[in-house]
Amino acid sequence: MEYVNLGRTSLKVPRISIGALCMGDPGWRSYVLPEEQSRAVLRRAVESGINFIDTANYYSMGQSEEIVGRAVKDFMRREDVVIATKGGNAMRPGPAGGGYSRKNLLAAVDASLKRLGTDYIDLYQTHIWQHDTDLDEMIDAFDHLVRSGRILYAGITIMPVWAFVKCVTKAKCAGRAHFVSVSNHYNLLWREDERELLPFCRREGIGVLAHSPFARGLLAGRARRAGPAKTIRSDTDEYASFCYGQPDDIAFADLVEDLAIARGVKSAQLALAWVLSKPGIHSVTIGVTRPEQIDDALAAQSIKLSAEDIEKLEKPYRYRPAECREP
Repeated sequence: MEYVNLGRTSLKVPRISIGALCMGDPGWRSYVLPEEQSRAVLRRAVESGINFIDTANYYSMGQSEEIVGRAVKDFMRREDVVIATKGGNAMRPGPAGGGYSRKNLLAAVDASLKRLGTDYIDLYQTHIWQHDTDLDEMIDAFDHLVRSGRILYAGITIMPVWAFVKCVTKAKCAGRAHFVSVSNHYNLLWREDERELLPFCRREGIGVLAHSPFARGLLAGRARRAGPAKTIRSDTDEYASFCYGQPDDIAFADLVEDLAIARGVKSAQLALAWVLSKPGIHSVTIGVTRPEQIDDALAAQSIKLSAEDIEKLEKPYRYRPAECREP
């Protein structure tokens, strides 16, 4: 496993990290793994050198964090693992159930610390963007969380580029803790951030943690899209339907698989290798449901793409119309 600094920070992260969306309560989402199966995945990840785990308070309404916390306690050394989690999504009804006010952020962090069973969170990130957020108040809250020692670094997930740029700039000018990383949706079928966000991150030394490299399973091969190997998630993931509803997406995914077959590798491995090859991508977060999928992901690190390969993989892409982009 190769490790790199997360942007301009001195925090070392593996090139591949584990996402815990699929760990928690199957009653929350039908594709989620219960604790015993989740622990098997986490154990294989740690044994393979993947010491970065990304979760969120919203995943299984807190149960994902609890499972991660128990696993860290049982078979990891806390100082050797990087725990990332997120807040901001509504965890209960009512106006104080979510959002990025100082009140909500401090309460959310304290609740995550309790569920994770730890004294600090390595990387705390915003989750789904809330359009009524006061940026100055959010900057102040994150600065307080860093200075209090509850979190070590701050990052974002989904946020408009203008808001992210404003937050980073204002925090730096004021001498406050600023966002050091972005967890962004990025794969061969979704490259919208190449317009503005990724160039800004490279220019400013912001760490990039790309997630969804397999396009919610669409780039995992024909067998995952139809037939007996079709997954529960592929039938129930509404977000995937929103992201990948363009007429050419299936044909594009077939092209990726054809190229993978020609290279003697799996479609998902080729898709992952492409993301790893892109400049400014520090770590790629994968969501796996079986331990052996981690072995496949690790093997993708050794796949070297030629200029010709990259041209074939990138040429068919068409940027999404405004109504199909994330908020």
